[in-house]
Amino acid sequence: MLFGIILIMENIMVKQGREITPEDIQLIQQLLADNPSWGRTLLSKELCKIWQWRKPNGQIKDIACRSLLLKLEKEGSIILPARQIKWTKRSRKKRSIPSVAHLKEEVSSSLKTLMPLEIMRVIQPSDDNALFECFLSRYHYLGYKRTVGESMKYLIRDSANRPLACILFGSAAWKTAPRDIFIGWDREIREKNLGYVTNNMRFLILPWVRVPHMASHILSRISRRISSDWMKRYGHPIYMLETFVDRSRFHGTCYKAANWRLVGATKGRTRNDRNKTIKVPLKDIYLYPLTKNFRQELCHDA
Repeated sequence: MLFGIILIMENIMVKQGREITPEDIQLIQQLLADNPSWGRTLLSKELCKIWQWRKPNGQIKDIACRSLLLKLEKEGSIILPARQIKWTKRSRKKRSIPSVAHLKEEVSSSLKTLMPLEIMRVIQPSDDNALFECFLSRYHYLGYKRTVGESMKYLIRDSANRPLACILFGSAAWKTAPRDIFIGWDREIREKNLGYVTNNMRFLILPWVRVPHMASHILSRISRRISSDWMKRYGHPIYMLETFVDRSRFHGTCYKAANWRLVGATKGRTRNDRNKTIKVPLKDIYLYPLTKNFRQELCHDA
């Protein structure tokens, strides 16, 4: 059985932003065999220590590692110990994102009449977080699932306290050639410094809001504060923002207006498409450096 698994794992995979080799699979299998009393949490914590898989603030990436293990089990590469807490249909239902009552009052005016906009950092748990998750899950074309790893949420309201938009930042793409070439990253430096880049994963202007120039205004405002917000929450700054715009749906107008740089496009494949058979929409890659010396910071080999 082990020999078969090694053959399947001959090519390196990428899971949770980490490259997994056949040797990594063998290590996990050996840890499970040597420690039959371990649960999934203890296994993930031990792997993080062995791999030195940590956030820039030194904390182990325990949640990301557990997600990685689940993906490997789903593919048949490993067999994890049974969950210590059995999930029932009722408990799974509780994990779904609930609907939150909200008004759908049409907002159609100039940006000036809504000023000043309030850009609130959303914390969890809170009423704002429930509203934020409801909006993205219901109105964003990609939907929403709770994020894993470091992330930052913002909810935007006008001067009358009406919700207008929400925006989510999370883990940067593991690798993408146009961005990496623009920064000057090789593989080793990228792996060390990827945490200093964050991905604008979702940006939603609520469907009943029609305000010219508001989206670019929000992007500009957030770019001036996000590194400080990240430092307060996670203990390290952010030096660059990135986003991926589906060119079949959008033109990237608000990003261009906010001076984000178009550096290239994706190849239309997912990161786990080892056989190059899965086709996904092409996406334009936009970047926004937050400091003048961003290349020096992002290429620093600490």
